[in-house]
Amino acid sequence: MSSQQINQALPEGTQLLNYRIAKQLSGGGFSIVYLAYDETGTPVAIKEYLPSGLALRNDGEMVQATSVDNLNTFRYGMKCFFEEGRALAKIAHPNVVRVTNFFRANETVYMVMQYERGKTLQDHIQQNKGTVRESFIRRVFVQMLNGLREVHTHKILHLDIKPANIYLRLDGSPVLLDFGAARQTLSSEKNKLSPMYTPGFAAPEQYKNRERLGPWTDIYSVGATMFSCMAGFAPQAADARMEDDKMTSATKLWPGQYSEQLLLLIDQCLELDYMKRPQSVFALQKELVKEAPPEVPRKKTLMNSIRATLNKELF
Repeated sequence: MSSQQINQALPEGTQLLNYRIAKQLSGGGFSIVYLAYDETGTPVAIKEYLPSGLALRNDGEMVQATSVDNLNTFRYGMKCFFEEGRALAKIAHPNVVRVTNFFRANETVYMVMQYERGKTLQDHIQQNKGTVRESFIRRVFVQMLNGLREVHTHKILHLDIKPANIYLRLDGSPVLLDFGAARQTLSSEKNKLSPMYTPGFAAPEQYKNRERLGPWTDIYSVGATMFSCMAGFAPQAADARMEDDKMTSATKLWPGQYSEQLLLLIDQCLELDYMKRPQSVFALQKELVKEAPPEVPRKKTLMNSIRATLNKELF
């Protein structure tokens, strides 16, 4: 069976404990996320552990390992996924996805989360390419880092911070989603799964020297995510940078468009040497909450001139 197989999602109407599956929200190589409703009609998001390289569902609901050889790795990953759910369930913070339940069924594990309405930071970046303001970046990341600090306090690393895993509620407040800890543990099982980190956002030590993982690893990903707010794309992948660093620094890319203090901070977060990055979320937050200079006027472009004129007419 190819590791690229696509597993079938549970069909609409499937009952899991007291939850009824309404539809699939997303799916990747590691898990499938569903929208479901509990017995009171409250919407929830349910994540099903289903690594496509290791497990298979054809017809029906049961999950099976793809081979006898993969069975131990699949079970080990399932244990990690379950432990991750247990750890996250202890965290009640407005900027961290709320895990309300986790359980075993269909020979696999499910994590039940509060369902949030809004859009991902990735969606916001795509809709506002080249116009994401410094005040927005500082506000969203200071709030998101409140959540990450709480996570680190519980001795958990996120290990997959990127724009697609930061959710913006309708009121603009950010929620940290989709922790990669179980995937990271799984990918360390030799030759069993292709690596699950996200190129451009994963720190160098996620590729090798994994014993050096720490808060600074998530801080690299935060720097890469702030970089992508400005660029509209991820910086050069860390493994490529270690071979031949071609990444242009934020200070060289956006002088005059964002404050030098913020650009320097992003460059510091993206240091390949983990010792040169901010060593804690608190240290990073202290820099982000510093009073930014007045919003730097953007270099005049035809589009910006048109926008400015329209804004004057509208307001």
